[in-house]
Amino acid sequence: MTGTTSRRARLREATLSDIRETARRLLVSQGAGAVTINGVAREIGMSGPALYRYYASRQELVDAVTSDFFRELASAIEAARRAHDGSPTGRRVLAMCRALRRWAIDHPAEFGWVFASPLAAGDRGSTRYRAGHEFGELFAEQVAALWEERPFPVPRPDELPASLWNQLRDYETELDGRLPTAALYVFLTCWIRLYGLLCMEVLHQLDFAFTDPEPVYEQCLRELCAMFGIDYEPPA
Repeated sequence: MTGTTSRRARLREATLSDIRETARRLLVSQGAGAVTINGVAREIGMSGPALYRYYASRQELVDAVTSDFFRELASAIEAARRAHDGSPTGRRVLAMCRALRRWAIDHPAEFGWVFASPLAAGDRGSTRYRAGHEFGELFAEQVAALWEERPFPVPRPDELPASLWNQLRDYETELDGRLPTAALYVFLTCWIRLYGLLCMEVLHQLDFAFTDPEPVYEQCLRELCAMFGIDYEPPA
């Protein structure tokens, strides 16, 4: 009985994986609108009702596919970090930021899918939220390490609007207090700039001026290094 149960579990897992891979192919080839229960079912020779035995709704399928993308992206960034184990933290941060861009440029459909829908606090228990949180932790850990090694310049509380400061205090619990409020402001400011620039590149919103946005991205990294008080090193 145990062997039969194990075989069924393996077959189910293989089907779940096939469903998610099919959803990814549809996303890349036809766009997010093509990723429907019936569309995916047709591609793998299954009826819509049969697919519901694996994913109870389109949203559940979307969450599962999004989790896969988050994990894949996190793996690429973690590999870049590991490649610089023993190096200064600043060098690891630069390598991770460049790995983020490489993955986004190589997987524009997946990048858009992952970040099109924000992670809401009400989703904390979902697989998608956990995968997204683990991705964010990769950068948070390195910034916290930078702060421990040599605190970088931060604004005084009276230099920020009270409403902004209060929101930062609320969010501080997400990082278990590893960064003080003012340092968290610098971290989020850097992330907003980096992510915003990357979104513009992936969505071709810079094509009107730049045929090669990489130097723009590198200049952004140079400026962020100054904010963190670390040395900028150009890519090898």
